[in-house]
Amino acid sequence: MTLADPPTTAPPPATYSAVLGSRGVVRLLAGTLVGRLPNGMVPFGLVLWITGGGGSLAFAGLLAALYGLASALSQPVKGRLMDRYGQTRVSAPAVLLNCLCLFALPVIGASGHPAAVTAVVGFAGLVTPPLEAGLRALWPTVLPDLGQRRVVQTLDTGSHGLLYIAGPLLASWLAATYGPDTTLTTTAALGLLGTVIVLTAAPSRTWRPAAAEGPARNGRLMNIGLVILFIALAGTGFAVGAMNVWAASMATTHGLTMLSGALPAAFSTGAFIGGLLHARRARPGTTTTQLTLTSALFLLGWLPLLTQPGPRAAIALAVIPGLFLTLVITNGFHTVDTLAPASRTTEAYAWQILSVGTGQAAGTALAGALAERPLMLAALPAAGAATALTVLTFARPKLGPARRPGRHRRARHTEHRPANTPLLDGDTRMTVRSGWKIPHSCGHEIVYDLSDRPASQRASFAHWLTGQGCTDCWKGARDSDTASREEWLAARPGRAAH
Repeated sequence: MTLADPPTTAPPPATYSAVLGSRGVVRLLAGTLVGRLPNGMVPFGLVLWITGGGGSLAFAGLLAALYGLASALSQPVKGRLMDRYGQTRVSAPAVLLNCLCLFALPVIGASGHPAAVTAVVGFAGLVTPPLEAGLRALWPTVLPDLGQRRVVQTLDTGSHGLLYIAGPLLASWLAATYGPDTTLTTTAALGLLGTVIVLTAAPSRTWRPAAAEGPARNGRLMNIGLVILFIALAGTGFAVGAMNVWAASMATTHGLTMLSGALPAAFSTGAFIGGLLHARRARPGTTTTQLTLTSALFLLGWLPLLTQPGPRAAIALAVIPGLFLTLVITNGFHTVDTLAPASRTTEAYAWQILSVGTGQAAGTALAGALAERPLMLAALPAAGAATALTVLTFARPKLGPARRPGRHRRARHTEHRPANTPLLDGDTRMTVRSGWKIPHSCGHEIVYDLSDRPASQRASFAHWLTGQGCTDCWKGARDSDTASREEWLAARPGRAAH
């Protein structure tokens, strides 16, 4: 079997211009970013709304936490409904109910009955539209090429942190210029606008989950690999949550209020830059290897902060762990792809979002309890990252098909190779990898020797091959199409007269 057998179309380039120029990509990215702005605006807007109306800061903080917690806890349920009924039938009612709740708050008033305000805020959090998980589920249909999908997923994850910079800033400006009530109504309008942009796009309107085989649709989603992955990513979220409290502590220690916002902003900026720098580069090794490696780098990025640096140094150093956050989260989503049933991917993505959010809340809570102990507080982000790395390291065999076929374990189709053909994935004796085991879209796995291609092009070509059927299946489909065409010509009216 040779590489000349499959279709010879070259894989599409995995560049930013090619990805952003693909149909629907910019619309989906922009719509999702606008629709997710309320995630960063509502908690801050609620604090401004309650305190502006004479309420206590404690009650305002409770409402902000309730909104975020309700939104996170409801993600898996909404993800499962989306996998079953499609995106429009879930996100459309959710965003309408969310908007009605946010519009109702100014009517009730900040000085209204606390129970009514709490109930409306909690329900608003429960019905936030699941745009992030939904967008993740759309990318395979919008960008079938894995290389391009890696670029857009990294852009999506990297831009997520910027929402928590732009959201509070926009909420502050609206409250100062037009009043806290306007902040809530504008936030609702932005959420509605972004969701409408996404839901009216063709990929979202026509998206359907992959068909489940047998009892898979109603069976269990969770397996030991997914549970371990989500526990590890909770540690990553713990580091981020502790960092926010550490930033506030640094601001108090140095008497610089701006540090409480500057440090998280530097961290989020690092996450965005890290995504831009690494998105286009194909990384060696399996997804599990990449997840473990980026988690290790994420941990190392926190260690300089244990030295209790000054304000300027702290802002610069906060960028370092941020550089690897996007890669950890993106590799987590890729690992979910390998572990979750194809018919339940949106729900699985939602569970990852919940695990990170839960870890973030736990990190914030524990850091708040240790706020009077600066050294322990500075160590908490590193402790969360170390926990994630430890879980991933010891549970690595459970996190997906990272093993090479062994002596008694062969792929379904294996081509005959000469004895001197380079070994496969993970062979440390190879200086440049030339043997690639390709899992084709038809389900067959075939080993290819790509030594006749430049080393810089092998990874992208291998990624492209995974989206194609193997040679045998391709030829079978072609022969079937030819036979069907001949039958149609034979049955065409007037055929017998010729």
